[in-house]
Amino acid sequence: MNHSPQNPDPLQGETDARPWFCVRAQPKHEHIAAAHLRQSLAIDVFLPKIRFKRLTRTGTAWVTEALFLNYFFARFDLATSLRRVKHARGVESVVHFGSYWPEIPEPVMMELRATVGDKELRVISETFNPGDPVVIADGALHGLQALVSKVMPGKQRVAVLLDFLGRQTTVELADNQLLAASVPYRI
Repeated sequence: MNHSPQNPDPLQGETDARPWFCVRAQPKHEHIAAAHLRQSLAIDVFLPKIRFKRLTRTGTAWVTEALFLNYFFARFDLATSLRRVKHARGVESVVHFGSYWPEIPEPVMMELRATVGDKELRVISETFNPGDPVVIADGALHGLQALVSKVMPGKQRVAVLLDFLGRQTTVELADNQLLAASVPYRI
């Protein structure tokens, strides 16, 4: 094994031979279960999250969610720690199929971590291109759908084409007033 000081992090798989398992958390308790396993049981945990803009009644709001809703990953010795993990606060179960507890391969975990980043958070920022369908999330035109006609990145402005009062109209809006018309996809 490589024990170089450049990469001492056990999540990278360089210093820990224990396997990774998928843990199912109670609904919307991923962060509680992961924190409990980390702090109380000293178990390595990887909880990938995404941050994105969501349309609300009052406009757009940034939200952070688990990448895999109700699931996260924990590295532990199955024979000695399974019972403690299963009964930890916020944990519903450890994923298994009968008496088979599948291990998550180390290369998969390394690739997932590289994709999400060291802070376990991936920010999904919206960039608009001409022709993209959008929803106006703020202001007097809140809730209307439109098509991007021109992007002005230096001004953080976007010109959109929308049907308003029976005619097509071009309106220039701040890019933070728009959301992609489709629900953001998970990576």
